[in-house]
Amino acid sequence: MSHDLPPLLSRLCAADALPAGIADLSLEEKYALAQELRDEIISVVAHNGGHLAPSLGVVELTLALLSVFDAKTDPIIWDVGHQSYPWKILTGRADRFDTLRRYGGISGFPRRSESPYDYFGVGHASTSISAALGMAVARALKGGTEHVVAVIGDGALTGGLALEALNQAGGMGKRLIVILNDNGMSISKNVGAISLFLSRNLSRHGVMRIKNRVGDAMRSVPKVGDWLLDTVRRGETSFKSFFTPGMLYEAFGINYIGPVDGHDIAKLERHLEAAKVLDMPVLLHVRTQKGRGYTPAEENPSRFHGISRFDLQTGESLSPPPPSDDYSGPGFTPAFAAALCQLAENDERIVAITAAMPDGTGTSMFQARFPSRFIDVGICEEHAVTLAAGLAARGMRPVVAIYSTFLQRAYDQIIHDVCLQHLPVTFCLDRAGLVGEDGPTHHGAFDLSWLRAVPGLSVVAPRDELDLRNCLATALSLNAPVALRYPRGRSERLPAEIREKCQQGDTPDFIPLPPGEGELTLRGKDVCVMAVGLQVHMAEEAARRIEAESGRRVSVFDARWIKPLPEKQILDLARNHRALLLVEENTRMGGFSSAVLELLADNDLLDGKIIRRATLPDDFVPHGSCEQLRSLTGLDTSHLYSLISSMLDS
Repeated sequence: MSHDLPPLLSRLCAADALPAGIADLSLEEKYALAQELRDEIISVVAHNGGHLAPSLGVVELTLALLSVFDAKTDPIIWDVGHQSYPWKILTGRADRFDTLRRYGGISGFPRRSESPYDYFGVGHASTSISAALGMAVARALKGGTEHVVAVIGDGALTGGLALEALNQAGGMGKRLIVILNDNGMSISKNVGAISLFLSRNLSRHGVMRIKNRVGDAMRSVPKVGDWLLDTVRRGETSFKSFFTPGMLYEAFGINYIGPVDGHDIAKLERHLEAAKVLDMPVLLHVRTQKGRGYTPAEENPSRFHGISRFDLQTGESLSPPPPSDDYSGPGFTPAFAAALCQLAENDERIVAITAAMPDGTGTSMFQARFPSRFIDVGICEEHAVTLAAGLAARGMRPVVAIYSTFLQRAYDQIIHDVCLQHLPVTFCLDRAGLVGEDGPTHHGAFDLSWLRAVPGLSVVAPRDELDLRNCLATALSLNAPVALRYPRGRSERLPAEIREKCQQGDTPDFIPLPPGEGELTLRGKDVCVMAVGLQVHMAEEAARRIEAESGRRVSVFDARWIKPLPEKQILDLARNHRALLLVEENTRMGGFSSAVLELLADNDLLDGKIIRRATLPDDFVPHGSCEQLRSLTGLDTSHLYSLISSMLDS
């Protein structure tokens, strides 16, 4: 083993008793194993970072699932996957758990390619019920007998996809178990002693058997049997729904059980056994505590939902190492938040919208300043975009701040509801490009390609925090839809004097940026590097290194606008340079470099040119640090230096 495991977990691994052997453990041993799992998860996440609070909350639920179901044959699908760490440890990955989220190590999310126990790859919310229903239908078509279980959180259940799946599941009536992991959202406020009593008694296997027998007896009454049975059923449903949060699920045609204490293994097992025998879709409502077993996470579950490295004893975050030079921007997200608030001071039309990510997108600052103009829609990206379209149609200037990877879910709404109607909605795509340890489900690797294809939508990529401020101000001044994409973290490329001003709150004035106009930041000859976003500064560093070593000067052009493209500037530069290097942190297909190549082809400027591209590959980039992944994909300063040098030599 690559690291020491706690005693009981080590014994189970040595005996190759995971996960099947969990069912044979005594209740006392299961609770001991639960504590070992928590200790292991806390230790590894403190060192590697990750989703701590959600995983600590489902330790007992995971043990109960593996005690009641056969993980080799019964698909168990975790929604989003933030809470999958206990599952990973108990399904054959305990000896590799210390590699969590590291390059070459195990993923922070379920992945089919990683383990046969990961039945469905996830990373975005609200998918589990749809996937589980598909597996249940496949089971019926193939004549199988396995159980299918979906575990979904109360937050993910707000997503339209989850509700669509519930509607379909109730209508089809297939045998399916949905576990609602409720860790403290509004759904739990309607819970009381009566609902707990009813869930214990109206849903047990024995009670269900009695109900079926009574129903058969009523149905046998001449003439009025069916009417009598229907009346009793409607009365039971009405009574049960009045006192429980199960009204919605019963309306979907899904049998509701719960709520159940999600940290009581014995109760969980009893209710799971009851759900197993019902030949219908069942929803088991389980109440858990996020961060359970680690005091800092219990006290601040939001902060410990997804966290970077932290001190195990205090829970305090470990600061990243200081930058190695005099460049240190405030960070793209804080710069966006500050600029948005500054602009909103003078424009009451500005409304900020996010989808369950106010802290991650920086819109929490806007919420504190302008609460009446802030809307968090929950995990409902499609709704967020059409809501913004409605606001814009009535004269407002909505700003939709959503991570690049999550905005993919609202592509139809961007096209039909915003751009087709030419409505002035500003999309702010945080976490564009590589995001690091969260991996392929979270990299914003495709936005330039799918956004560029939409008619009437302008697309701009600022190179640093100062540029972001100006891009945002420009976007809000246009009476048209605009998308800004910017990366995670900070540029580390702002001059020291500007950095100091930003830290002191002395923000520079906004400077309008004409659409379709880029900026030549370095002038040279022979080779011109055309780049967008953060890669502009990396290209500048590579060019300066070449000049310092050989005296040869290279041009660097910040196109800034992917659409409308700075056509005249690009054509002029192409005519005056023998070689072009096109750089973007976006997939190779259809993005900025493709746009430049199309422009050159349309103007007969490809012949005789040396043209190279530095992009993300036409593949899904794995997880790892951003530095590792940029090196892997050839998008760091060192690789750009080598590319430019080889082009000069040729």
